[in-house]
Amino acid sequence: MSITRRSFNLGLAAGAASAGFATLSHAQQGRKVALLFDSLVSPFWVTGLDIMRDQVKKRGWTGLEAISNLDDNKQFEQVKAMIAQKVDGILIIQTDSKAVIPAIRAANAANIPMVHFNRPPAASDAYSVAIQADNRKIMQGTVQSLVEQAKKAGGKYKAALLIGDLGDVNAIQRRDGFFDVVNQNKDLIEVVARISTEWNADKAFAGLTNAIQANPDINFLVTSSDFLHPQIEQVLKTAGKWHKRGEEGHVTFGGFDGDEGAYARLKDGYLDACGVQNLFLEVDMAFQAFEDMWAGKKPDKLLLDPGFVITQDNLAEKQDQMWGFTVWKKQHA
Repeated sequence: MSITRRSFNLGLAAGAASAGFATLSHAQQGRKVALLFDSLVSPFWVTGLDIMRDQVKKRGWTGLEAISNLDDNKQFEQVKAMIAQKVDGILIIQTDSKAVIPAIRAANAANIPMVHFNRPPAASDAYSVAIQADNRKIMQGTVQSLVEQAKKAGGKYKAALLIGDLGDVNAIQRRDGFFDVVNQNKDLIEVVARISTEWNADKAFAGLTNAIQANPDINFLVTSSDFLHPQIEQVLKTAGKWHKRGEEGHVTFGGFDGDEGAYARLKDGYLDACGVQNLFLEVDMAFQAFEDMWAGKKPDKLLLDPGFVITQDNLAEKQDQMWGFTVWKKQHA
């Protein structure tokens, strides 16, 4: 069966989906906010929801949540239901940037602030606030770190990039950030494979397998999302190219997101650098946007998380800021 980033894990979300809305806290006073997710398909979303629940409780708010199962129409109905419940704010993760616009308009008409988490909507005259990682800048920093490491190691490099779904602005920005740096270092790095994954693990596996067969000297690899690490590891192991940093045959390897697999591979010496979306900061930014709008302010439509780059050299210093480390700790408690 094809595994995709957008395939829905019924086991993860069945309880919340069957209930429709789940109360996250029972504060008698304070604000009531809706947390509307399109799915819980990745550790990023699951961890994000956990952080939001914790922050809702700490702030004395009441939280309501719903999951749309990647169904735009269902999510619009959930938005209308939350409006009917007179929530004070709606945080939303939409599947489609254009399909969400009627939901924004409905929230505007009800004078309820809406915040988009990690995925901005398409441009429109409707007003809402989006929190998004600065994907291009974070990828630039990640690849620049890899380039610096490559220069120290010496030699020439043949590079492969695993590109995400080009219908996703995050994937486009990450691709562009990669080439911003690589194109300035053509004397060091030649890109021999651009692998379209469409956020599909099977396609990533097949594409990287073909790329390695066609270019067995690939020694510089970047993925646009860490959720593809298991497929990358499997392909490189099969090709005899899965080696730790400092070992002969090591492939300079960079990732993006900062999940628990990325942390483990940094710790074990296989991953050289990872661009981390600061999930803790993004939740703070989202909830602060609500506070600002409740106070009558009008934040910019797009607020960027600058993120950070984590490497084996600064892992001990920065691991507590890496959301994937939080997940890894729970798994190894």
